[in-house]
Amino acid sequence: MTDMGAFRETVTAWAAGGPGDLARELAARLPVRTVVLLEGPSDLAAVDALAASRGRDLEAEGVCVLAMNGAMGVGRFARLLGPSGLGLRLTGLCDEAERGYYARALEQDGPEGNTARRQEFFVCAADLEDELIRALGVSRVEELVREEGDLRALRTFVRQPAQHGRSSQQQLRRFLGTKKGRKIHYGRVLVEALSPDAVPAPLDGLLAAV
Repeated sequence: MTDMGAFRETVTAWAAGGPGDLARELAARLPVRTVVLLEGPSDLAAVDALAASRGRDLEAEGVCVLAMNGAMGVGRFARLLGPSGLGLRLTGLCDEAERGYYARALEQDGPEGNTARRQEFFVCAADLEDELIRALGVSRVEELVREEGDLRALRTFVRQPAQHGRSSQQQLRRFLGTKKGRKIHYGRVLVEALSPDAVPAPLDGLLAAV
């Protein structure tokens, strides 16, 4: 495990109620300058893949990309890591439905009303999978599903009564979440298939900001 990986695990344990001494020590020693707060591991896979495609080593740059396993925890992580905690710069990527959680956590004033400490974050129209499917197009995503050996599973899925009446884009988005680990896998696959000028704006903006 890398030092940044150890920091990520320690912060997650701290947010769950554990001690914060080791997180403080690692933050000072690495040093960490920015933490990217993501809802889940599929978002992390996508961010890592885009960074790699652009030749960036985020860990070496002092950027910790952290999956919180749910947007509702963003306030807790922000208190520990932001101006009132370790004093790190925070940013993040979230779904439209979770915008409120991020806004309350990351757009709060810093100490003594210092509005300059408000933290920027980026919002997907529905979610990141939807952004990636729209960027690539349904046909290209279906090609990637076939290349990954999941075409039969997709065809079985779209024949289910619950999928009738949904667009192909909606069906693909639902399909990516039907099996454990599939969203994580395709978070990387879809990003790696993007042309440089087709990266969804929220993801592109996030990478440009760190």
